[in-house]
Amino acid sequence: MAPSWDNEKTGWRNWRRYKVPGMIAVGAITLLGGGLGVAMAGTGSSDASGQTITCPTVADKLPAIPASAQAEVDRNLALLETQLQEANNRLATSAGEGGPNFVQNAILGPLADKRAATIDRIAISIGRTAEKPTNLGGLAECSLGAGGEDENAGGEDENAGGEDENAGGGEEAGGGAAAGAISCPDVAGELPEIPAQAQDEVTRNLELLDTQIAEANQRLVDTVGQGGANFVQNAILGPLEDKRVATINRIATAIGRNAERPDLDVATLAPCELNEDEVPVADPVEGGNGNAGGGDAGAGFTQLVINEANDGGSDGAIACPTVADQLPAIPNQALAEVESNLAQLEKQIQEAETRLANSAGEGGPNFVQNAIIGPLEDKRVAAINRIATAIGRHTDKPQLNVAGLAPCSEA
Repeated sequence: MAPSWDNEKTGWRNWRRYKVPGMIAVGAITLLGGGLGVAMAGTGSSDASGQTITCPTVADKLPAIPASAQAEVDRNLALLETQLQEANNRLATSAGEGGPNFVQNAILGPLADKRAATIDRIAISIGRTAEKPTNLGGLAECSLGAGGEDENAGGEDENAGGEDENAGGGEEAGGGAAAGAISCPDVAGELPEIPAQAQDEVTRNLELLDTQIAEANQRLVDTVGQGGANFVQNAILGPLEDKRVATINRIATAIGRNAERPDLDVATLAPCELNEDEVPVADPVEGGNGNAGGGDAGAGFTQLVINEANDGGSDGAIACPTVADQLPAIPNQALAEVESNLAQLEKQIQEAETRLANSAGEGGPNFVQNAIIGPLEDKRVAAINRIATAIGRHTDKPQLNVAGLAPCSEA
C-alpha cells in the first residue's frame, strides 16, 4: 500500500487502523488454442487525483507461450500490473509535491525502468524454449493522462471485501492494526518531505511496516489459545517491534542520503500494543486438534493446527504429500519462516496445476513429468529443507523425509 502523506504531527498516541488491502485482480490469462487470450494484462489505469498513468498493453503482443515458460510469463505480467498500481497510488498520494518534473523523475521514469526489466524477463523466458519475441520494444514507456475509468486487468476492481480501499483514502500506510487487534504508531505522518531519489525506498519500507502488522495479526489469529501468559508479547509483539525498528531506521537512512536525516523517535514509533477487547477467542475443537504429535507444544513453541492453508498438500489435479503434519512443535522464533515456506508449498502446487490446465494436449507422453511434476518436486525439496533449517536454528533440526514428501503425482 502506498503511503498517504499526512501533515498531522500527533506522535505515537495517534494510533491508526490498518486494513489489509484487497488483492486486485490482475491479468487474466488463458491459453486459447495455441495462442493467448488476454484481458488487458500489462496495462490499465486508476483514478489518481484527476490524473492517471496509462501504459501500453504487453500480453496481447506476445506469441503463443511455451508451457515451460507459462508460469514465469504470468508472474511477470502480474508484476507489470502491480508496478502500474503502485505508480498510480504514488501519483495520488504525492499530489502537489515536488517541482514541474517531479512526476516524470519520481514516478514515470522509475516505472519505465521497472517495466523494461520485466518485459525483458518475459522475452527471455519465452526465448529459452521458443523463438524470442522481438516486437516488445517501446512498451516500457507510460504516460500521464486525464483520470478516467478503471481499466485494470480483469475489467473491474475486485478488491477483497467488495470495497475499494486503495491507499490515499482514510487509512494511513505504516500505521494501525489489522482487524483492530494490534495497534502501532503511525510512521508516515512523522516523516518530512521525501526527496524524489528516496521515494521508492521509503514507500517500500512503509509498505513493509504494513505487511509486518498484517503478518503479526495473522499470527495472533492462528495461535489463539496457545502459549503462556507472555506468549503474545514474546512471540508476536516483541518480534514485530524488532522488525519495525529496522524498517524505520532504513526509512531515515534513505531520506538522509539525499536530505537531512530525520530524527525519528524509534523508541516510541516501533512498539505496538494489543487491543484486548478485539483479541480473537479460540473456538472449541471437536475430535482432537490435529496437531502433529499431539499434546501441548510447551512454552516458546507453537504446534501448527493443520488446515487447508498450511497442510502443504492438495486436493486438486496434482496430489502432494502434506508437510505441516510431519513437523514437530515450531519454535516461536521460526514460526514466521516456517509458515511462509508452507504457504510457498501451496503456491507451488497451485502454479503447477495452472500450468497443467493451460498445457493440456501439449508435448509427448513424458511432458507432464518433465515439464511440471519434476520441476515441482525440485521446488518442494528446497522449501522443505528451508523449513527444517528454520526450525533447526532454535531447536533440534527435524529429520524430514524429503524423498517421501517432495514428489507429487497427477491426480
